Amino acid sequence: MSEVCGGPREVALRFVERINHGDAAGLEALMTEDHVLRVFDEPPQRGRPAVAEGWRGYASAFPAYTIYPHRVAVRRNQVAILGHTTGSHLGLPDEEESKLTLIWLVEVEGERVAAWILIEDTPDHRRVYGLDSAERGH
Repeated sequence: MSEVCGGPREVALRFVERINHGDAAGLEALMTEDHVLRVFDEPPQRGRPAVAEGWRGYASAFPAYTIYPHRVAVRRNQVAILGHTTGSHLGLPDEEESKLTLIWLVEVEGERVAAWILIEDTPDHRRVYGLDSAERGH
């Protein structure tokens, strides 16, 4: 990533970089002790050790998994990222998967990520999280 700004945005995009490199140890270092991972309507995973273990498994199973941010919006300590992925558990060709967008909400505490939340990309969610007119991602 280039031209990363300071503060919560930088922390959130650093987390994306670690995911894109399959760096579970780097992700763990960026998590708060009580880190929460919530994927859509699934029950949340809680605690840095449990979530880091989940990322190790995911990175091992899907080494090509990559997040492509399209837009980024920051409100205080919350960063919303609109984007798409390739190489995920969906098992789709990259061309098809790249057409599916979603939103990541990132709660930042200091230099760490307290929550990583995936939500559906809808016009309402884009508006609520400031992504309808947000800065283009990298």
